[in-house]
Amino acid sequence: QVQLVESGGGLVQPGGSLRLSCTASGTIFVVGVMGWYRQAPGKERELVASTFRRGDINYGDSVKGRFTISRDNAKNAVYLEMNNLKPEDTAVYYCNADLKESLYSNYFEYWGQGTQVTVSS
Repeated sequence: QVQLVESGGGLVQPGGSLRLSCTASGTIFVVGVMGWYRQAPGKERELVASTFRRGDINYGDSVKGRFTISRDNAKNAVYLEMNNLKPEDTAVYYCNADLKESLYSNYFEYWGQGTQVTVSS
């Protein structure tokens, strides 16, 4: 049973910073793409940032220059450093990973349970 466990959300003032962490655990052969999505009330889930195993990185337009994604392949972990946070960054942030449980299995997509980030004064 594969699980993605997130941590690091919370309440922060505008202009502040937070760091989210996510670790994949269970029967894992290899993790491919890892990333972060977010969903604000009344809005669709959107990509925040993603990172491929070999290092390619994508960012959503609204977070470029403020957020930094990184990963530790040895720990099956992905991190999101969020700086200069704005009220519009308020959302539930979800960790996402595509991974294989064995050499001969296909890649399957997994989601974390979500962590709330609230930016407010």
